[in-house]
Amino acid sequence: MTGSYAQAPITMVSAANGIEYAYREVGEGGVPLVLLMHFRGNLDNWDPAVVDALARSRRVIAFDNTGVGRSSGRTPSTIAQMALDAIAFTDALDLAQIDILGFSLGSFVAQEIALIRPALARRVVLASAAPQGAHGMHGWAKWVIEAVGEPEIVPARVLDVFYTRSPESRTAGEKAMRRMFTREELDTPTTWQTRQAQYDAVSTWGIPGFSLLERVTAVQAPVFVANGDSDPMILPRYSHLLAGLLPGAEIKIYPDAAHGFLFQHHEQFASDVAHFLDRQ
Repeated sequence: MTGSYAQAPITMVSAANGIEYAYREVGEGGVPLVLLMHFRGNLDNWDPAVVDALARSRRVIAFDNTGVGRSSGRTPSTIAQMALDAIAFTDALDLAQIDILGFSLGSFVAQEIALIRPALARRVVLASAAPQGAHGMHGWAKWVIEAVGEPEIVPARVLDVFYTRSPESRTAGEKAMRRMFTREELDTPTTWQTRQAQYDAVSTWGIPGFSLLERVTAVQAPVFVANGDSDPMILPRYSHLLAGLLPGAEIKIYPDAAHGFLFQHHEQFASDVAHFLDRQ
């Protein structure tokens, strides 16, 4: 399917686990790139600018995992189950091999997919990522979870987490939000059950444990780790730690950028991802 992500319709597919998954796709050719969304996000929270840039030379698929947005079921409270559910979605689309781009919570799920089914994950991009068991990742800073985890989402507070205080970063964030939410067909907002389950999963993932850090070393796929230099949600040091645990992993830290670095630097990020995915 070609066209722009902003105009892509929401499509449903039935999986063997009994879940009806909602997804959007754009682009054609290559190994399909499957996108895994952040905490409380749905299909609308992907910036069309970055998705369209990624889809210039490949098929790109974004979906709502179990219980998220228009997908049926209840959101599970473990990263492992989210990964199994994501695998069920790819099976429903008959995808034998995929590239994965996991963002924040989605980066945790991406790591699990690569561990659970190595043959499925050809290459993996981990944006704003941390390994399981990293000391200091047991939940987020109080002001961060208050900004993004309250029942009512306030866009200005989300901007504080996703972008820096510089005029350039904040303006980029405002533009990204306008691109995300000016489409005709909007996804269903995520529920409080999804918020609670996802934060339980994030907190459990962050329980410190040196033995847990060793798990990620079993990832066989090439990995590209990326983050903003001022991300308050997943500090850059955790991305460096993750890249150090993965033999041969590449890492890039984007300047004057926070959690939403991939939207702020969408052209450069998409170019870097394409270069990584296309490399022989």
